[in-house]
Amino acid sequence: MSAAAACAALLQRDIRAVLRSRSQLYSSMLFPLMLLAILGTGVSEGLDPTLVRDGDYASFLVPGTIAMTVLFSSTFSSASYYQDRDCGLLRVLLASPHEPQVILLGKALAGVSIGGVQALAVLAVAAAVPSIDLEWQYGAVGVVLAVAGVLLLALLLNGFAQVVAARIRTMQGFHLVMNLVLFPLLFFSGAFFPLEHLPGWLKALAYANPITYAVDILHLAVYAEDAGGYIGLPVDFAVLVSLALAAFLWGMSRRTGYQP
Repeated sequence: MSAAAACAALLQRDIRAVLRSRSQLYSSMLFPLMLLAILGTGVSEGLDPTLVRDGDYASFLVPGTIAMTVLFSSTFSSASYYQDRDCGLLRVLLASPHEPQVILLGKALAGVSIGGVQALAVLAVAAAVPSIDLEWQYGAVGVVLAVAGVLLLALLLNGFAQVVAARIRTMQGFHLVMNLVLFPLLFFSGAFFPLEHLPGWLKALAYANPITYAVDILHLAVYAEDAGGYIGLPVDFAVLVSLALAAFLWGMSRRTGYQP
């Protein structure tokens, strides 16, 4: 019970910190919405894409912007480790009677919660825009699928961020590594262009990319008008659940460099 209370206290603290940091809160949500409005409209009207449904690139881009929001939120939330370390608070937390994994779990759950809520808020805004045509082929079940996909992706990215934070000593190095690894994965995950017509080598990289499976869940839940998608829901959930749990447990098992 004391461990659960400690996790809840850390989760509440990090959520309050994000709510107080207006710049972090707004930027992590406004940038995907700006990308959706500017890039989606520009491609739909300026390039007239024929490989997406009705040439409506803005609607096609919605799953990708949701995945991008989770990615941004995971990176920003994980940076709180360095802020707490530099101000000495993390040393105080790790000197408490609780195991270091309890502290890490509380902060990781805060990152998952913040990323999930922000991504779902972006989805809600996109769904309310009249010019965006979301299919929702599964009806109310599609909402559950979207929530599950967002939370699994947040779990995966926060686990990966835990592992990176255990090895990188500076916040600048952490952000460089996260951007170097995660942004290329986001770009060839099917978030910004369909995978069907890619060359074989790039399609193989996409199928080896764990973010592809989260984007496919979101694609099938909110955009696609049939059950095809890139891969299919059974494979998507099997791969994403396995990788998310593995990454999260790996992150929890790491001995970080923050211990006193």
